[in-house]
Amino acid sequence: MMEWNIQSRAHACQATGHAFKDGETFHTALLRTRDGLERIDLSGAAWREQSAEILARPSFVSHWMTTYERPPAQPPEAIRRDDAESLLRVLLSRKDARHEGAAFILAAMLERKRLLRIKATVRDEGRRVTLYEHPKSGDMLAVVDPNLDLSDLMAVQRDVATLLEHGLPPEPGAAEIAEATPVADVVEEPFNTPSEVTTLAPA
Repeated sequence: MMEWNIQSRAHACQATGHAFKDGETFHTALLRTRDGLERIDLSGAAWREQSAEILARPSFVSHWMTTYERPPAQPPEAIRRDDAESLLRVLLSRKDARHEGAAFILAAMLERKRLLRIKATVRDEGRRVTLYEHPKSGDMLAVVDPNLDLSDLMAVQRDVATLLEHGLPPEPGAAEIAEATPVADVVEEPFNTPSEVTTLAPA
């Protein structure tokens, strides 16, 4: 499978350096590379000059037009644990096949709320991948279609509800390493007083 990563839009034409203005229409092209996808954002003038060459490339995947929106002056408020967009981004970054169905459902929810827009649909090793763009940030999110059956839908909906309520469990790390330490290697030393005992919080 190709490596699908969240990619953000450029704030200037990648061919000329022209800074996009608020409300300006620009062009986005996607190309396949050895490492995944390459996103190219071009002004209207640059696209007119380079579109024929880009569209003729064997690596060409898709193209669309977007209206540039200036980023907010202040950073957004911290995203809550039960925020669907935040959860979707974490699921996509972890690339955990167990939650492909949940990511697919969350993306569909956000699309219906017009928080994500479908820009293209491609196939990767026989699987359909939908490319969404976030209207505000311009981030591109690639969501794999897990080909859910009706029999799977109920379980996936429960998974989504659980994740929204409780969040994702921490990724494997120090806890698993500690569990894997042989008992014979652990040396217990006596403590003089209870105050010397230190409880380590999980990483």
